[in-house]
Amino acid sequence: MEGVDHSNLTGIAVVALAALLCGIGMERLKQPAIVGYILAGVLLGPSAFQVVTSRAQVDILAELGVLMLLFLVGMELSLRSFRRMWRIAVLVTAAQIAVPTAAMLLLSRALGWSYGMAMLVGFALALSSTAVAVKILDGAGELRTRAGRITVGVLIAQDLAVVPMMLMIGAFAGDGVAWFVVLKIALSIAFLAGLIGFLSRGRKVRLPFAAVVAGHADLKPLTALAFCFGAAALTGLFGLSAPYGAFLAGLVIGNSSERRAMIEASQPIQSVLIMVFFVSIGLLLDLGYVWRNLGTVLVLFLLVAVFKTALNVGALRLLGQSWPVAFLSGAVMAQIGEFSFLLSLLGVSSGVIGRDDSRLIVAVTVLSLALSPLWLVTARRVHALARQGIGEAGELLRLLYGREAEFVAETFDDARSRLRVMAWQAGRWLKERKERRAARTALTTPAPKPANDAAPAKVRTGTDDAELSS
Repeated sequence: MEGVDHSNLTGIAVVALAALLCGIGMERLKQPAIVGYILAGVLLGPSAFQVVTSRAQVDILAELGVLMLLFLVGMELSLRSFRRMWRIAVLVTAAQIAVPTAAMLLLSRALGWSYGMAMLVGFALALSSTAVAVKILDGAGELRTRAGRITVGVLIAQDLAVVPMMLMIGAFAGDGVAWFVVLKIALSIAFLAGLIGFLSRGRKVRLPFAAVVAGHADLKPLTALAFCFGAAALTGLFGLSAPYGAFLAGLVIGNSSERRAMIEASQPIQSVLIMVFFVSIGLLLDLGYVWRNLGTVLVLFLLVAVFKTALNVGALRLLGQSWPVAFLSGAVMAQIGEFSFLLSLLGVSSGVIGRDDSRLIVAVTVLSLALSPLWLVTARRVHALARQGIGEAGELLRLLYGREAEFVAETFDDARSRLRVMAWQAGRWLKERKERRAARTALTTPAPKPANDAAPAKVRTGTDDAELSS
């Protein structure tokens, strides 16, 4: 067909296949599929195989993925569960936001940062990944324990705080703070708080057109998309963030009588668009930049992991939680969350941060998400060994990763032995093949014939010998 760009269709097919394979691989390794989607973006992006060289090809779908991500978060928030421990969740979240933000604001003069950039970095450090944390808790069998419930409550509070963060960063667009925008943000936050208070009472909201689309399976996903994009467009008309409207629509649907039907109907579309969002994050990762600044990225990752773990554990201990609960919950939330990407993208688009700053945030966040399970294992072992009074670094490392080191060494020795056997078998096979080929050649090659003009060989006799002797 004329007019059809088959290269674009091939690119879409490659992206979908790579995301599927990387997602399956991460799930086999007991990691969230979103880490696989990010890895697929890295592999397909300009830093690796360059299948996708222009982010403009996926920017629109990534923006739709952002809307669907916040819409899904709003629908799946359990406000009733949140009410049971909202004090702990709100206080811990307030500490997670206030401490790094205040630290960044105090360091802004020394670092040469603007107030908007310092606030954005503080917000990015405060947020944790809901998907990664829930996956880790579920894999460890801790999701239904007190530590798991507290962690989920704090993550819900963080998700609720994302929208005000986005609105506040948008207020720093340009040369200074637009105070009229700040007033509008304050009213938006107040409206959000009032809506949460109303919905958390347990009253089910009746959605318009619910009775009309109830018997039509094809109309349910379109209804969910209409609510999501309609609310996003409405808030955009009022000069607010479009994801803010998507989040509000998700909250309303999540507390309606059609919640389950809407989630099931829109799940396939959400899965595709969210996959595109995380693939686009992987496309942002500049491997060349990471390699040139590898020391900085690793140091920042360690500082963030240690700082967030200590802050989370300290806040939970001050609120009366036991050491095991505080330590497990604090270590699980030590990573930087996916919404930090969203804040960095918003910061670049509004001029709050530059491209290099965004690349640094993306690099540290990707590393944090990928190594979060390893950090949890390390933190729990350090906590257990600290009670034994281990003081030497070498002994600590041996006790921390001794089992893994032995497993790797045994695996390496086994692989080396197998390679030796395979090499011996291959050499023997090649030798036998060479011998068989030589034997076949000898059987099929005819014997050489004597030449016609050659003189017959002279036969010596006894007389000849006598003549020679005389």
